[in-house]
Amino acid sequence: MASVVVTLDGSVRAPETPLLYADDLGAVRGDGCFETVLVRDGVPLKGRAHLDRLARSAAALGLPAPNDGAWWAAMQRAAMLYGEESGGAEGALRLVYTRGRESRPGTPTAYVSVAPVPERALAARRDGISAITLDRGYSTALGESAPWLLLGAKTLSYAVNMAAARYAAEQGADDVIFTSSEGRVLEAPRATVVIARGRTLVTPPDEQGILPGTTVRALFDAADDKGVTTAIEPLFPADLVMNDGVWLISSITLCARVHTLNGRALPEAPMDPTVRSLVEAGIASTE
Repeated sequence: MASVVVTLDGSVRAPETPLLYADDLGAVRGDGCFETVLVRDGVPLKGRAHLDRLARSAAALGLPAPNDGAWWAAMQRAAMLYGEESGGAEGALRLVYTRGRESRPGTPTAYVSVAPVPERALAARRDGISAITLDRGYSTALGESAPWLLLGAKTLSYAVNMAAARYAAEQGADDVIFTSSEGRVLEAPRATVVIARGRTLVTPPDEQGILPGTTVRALFDAADDKGVTTAIEPLFPADLVMNDGVWLISSITLCARVHTLNGRALPEAPMDPTVRSLVEAGIASTE
């Protein structure tokens, strides 16, 4: 259950109070978008980057442009209240923006909630993860040639991603790395893939129909500042094995090293401490 819920008019709602109507299109059709932001010491980290991505997702869905000022105020208030309630503990802040009620078209639903960081994410940060590769069934070309598939948007239609995560758990793995129909590495259901080649960090291009990662962007910005080389280029399954480390990077888990892939242990990752420190440096930068 969320610890804090704030609507865009600034109202604070009790977490146990109903918020959505039964015909909200976000609930009945997954018609909307969302963002998840790490809160630390009452501050939403990289909040502006997440608001920018929310706006891009909304545009892809044909939703009204989000009111940046109202969203930012709600985020700050929710994060501050959660920080006060939790004594500064980390939280997962979620921005939810739907098309609204089917019976009252034209009025979107919008709110912010903050809950404790899931134990799953904390364990992945601490211990790393096992993963399996799964075919997503899409070509890398579809992101640009079929924009109606919304491959680069963070939509509420997460049923496939969650089904993949459950399938991984049934196979004894913690997470999934999707591949395209051509056999290229794409992304994880809730994270971006990064590998190391020596001291170069590499991630697949957004143009392949993957969600642009805000935390990877922060990581790469910090890496550039520290003289660590970065690259954005296509990756193949062999790259997940022949490397100097593989990580799943996301806003809440932050940095989860993949120590086992498809049931086989991966070599040690000499860049792991560096990647972790760069993620921390990146998310700590202004907004």
